[in-house]
Amino acid sequence: MKIAFLFPGQGSQAVGMGRAFAESSAAARAVYVEANEALGFDLARLSFAGPEAELLLTANTQPAVLTASVAAAAACAERGLTPDMAAGHSLGEYSALVVAGALRFADAVGLVRRRGQFMQEAVPVGAGAMAAIMGLDAAVVETVCAEAAQGEVVGVANINSPAQIVIAGHRTAVERAVAIASKRGAKKRLLPVSAPFHCALMQPAADRLAKELDSVVVSDPTIPVVRNVDGGVTRSGADVRRYLLSQVSSPVRWTACVERLAREGAGAFVEVGPGQVLTSLRKRISEGIRGYSIEDPTGLEETLAALGKS
Repeated sequence: MKIAFLFPGQGSQAVGMGRAFAESSAAARAVYVEANEALGFDLARLSFAGPEAELLLTANTQPAVLTASVAAAAACAERGLTPDMAAGHSLGEYSALVVAGALRFADAVGLVRRRGQFMQEAVPVGAGAMAAIMGLDAAVVETVCAEAAQGEVVGVANINSPAQIVIAGHRTAVERAVAIASKRGAKKRLLPVSAPFHCALMQPAADRLAKELDSVVVSDPTIPVVRNVDGGVTRSGADVRRYLLSQVSSPVRWTACVERLAREGAGAFVEVGPGQVLTSLRKRISEGIRGYSIEDPTGLEETLAALGKS
């Protein structure tokens, strides 16, 4: 049975994440040491003890979630659990590429810190917004956004499941779209985010990130990595840079990612890293796929037992 690792993105962070693995696994602990050295500050302390307000800053959140995910994957590898393929949600795609050997961890943790800074700085605070729309399919939400735009930017940012679509753009346009979607029977909620991610307003961030990506070594992944932009499979290093750049201002097509992993032969999906957001979404995409979550040593032991690898 082929195993797919799923790596979470921003929004899964919590004070204390990664601590149990760092305390119980030498491999996980080494990942935190490397992160601290690469960043020049104590990311481990921030992740394990907070303060929460500092952890929630995008430039800190992104390297913290990446490090917690890669550390958890290192602890899995110590116990003989490794993936046959991988995917990650937004930021999580970097975790997938690190575990697949396409990016060096020290490079990736610096990249995502700068990525977070660039994304935060692309739009003035308060000018953008994101909202979750539940109960309408992606095509209908796209029509709603087109009607609401009125010369501003608003569009689909995440297709998280067939019934959960996230939109992003200028705040006033997002608010108009939410009102239109509500009249069409959708449930909706504005998201507590600091910037409108994965929409055209993020293009300045992508332009700045391009220079950073040009400076790092990229290798062919050792396992297939399903990418956010189009649900396609990255098998060569040549694809890594251009799709990571496109990802910044393009929708995260998570439903397509999970479906593609299944078509590639994944029989078990293991969410690796903080939280269980992707496990919840996976159930809404396909109930027939075996799924597990590893955010701490208990989750690892339970998953090993379920897969017959303990």
